[in-house]
Amino acid sequence: MRLTFLGTGTSSGVPMIGCSCPVCRSLDYRDQRLRVSAHLAVEGRSLVIDTGPDFRQQMLRAHISHLDGILYTHEHKDHTAGLDDVRAFNFRQQQEMPLFAEARVLEQLKREFAYVFAEHKYPGVPQVSLHPITDDQQPFDVLGLAVQPLRALHHKLPVLGFRLGGLAYLTDANYLPASTLEQLRGADTIVLNALRHEPHISHFTLGQAVAILEELKPRRAYLTHISHQLGRHREVEATLPPWVRLAYDGLQVEV
Repeated sequence: MRLTFLGTGTSSGVPMIGCSCPVCRSLDYRDQRLRVSAHLAVEGRSLVIDTGPDFRQQMLRAHISHLDGILYTHEHKDHTAGLDDVRAFNFRQQQEMPLFAEARVLEQLKREFAYVFAEHKYPGVPQVSLHPITDDQQPFDVLGLAVQPLRALHHKLPVLGFRLGGLAYLTDANYLPASTLEQLRGADTIVLNALRHEPHISHFTLGQAVAILEELKPRRAYLTHISHQLGRHREVEATLPPWVRLAYDGLQVEV
């Protein structure tokens, strides 16, 4: 399985509009972060986790010309706003795009992209099929792959991460219940969000994320959903345990 980090930034991206801090002015390509998203190439399937506002740019940059399905962690715009651009895959592949998400998230997509689900559709709108995730404790089927949902809280909003084999991917969380921590044990590679150093109402801080990872002890871990407030990539990464790295856009990991 190959994991590609399509975007590793928070909802405003890095650099942030109007900001002139050292991170936003950095020339290090690892400090240029699109909104958070990931691509999985596994057993011949091509899957994306979340379609944020940078989805089109991410598909072009990563040279992804075929997509079999999309998994959604939750309904916030920085994770869903790029849905319209699945049209390109509809045109190429001549089939609907399967969307996997909790029922609440699918209902939000229906509201925000009402034209996609209209009874009489305008020609050329995205063609999608909806696949509700109904049990957050049991694996669900994604095109023949068993995917374990991972429950987390994003402030008071329930969100999902996903585990496929030895890879676990969790973003936009500030609380993991005991059941999720157990589901994470034994994972070879864990991806977890780490927004900044200071406490935040809905995201793990760097210290909180590292503490969780040190308890779980995966072979390696990557931090994502990073804001400009965390600091420059090379400076922050130098403070981390050697098996914990900051993810960056375009990073590919074999699991």
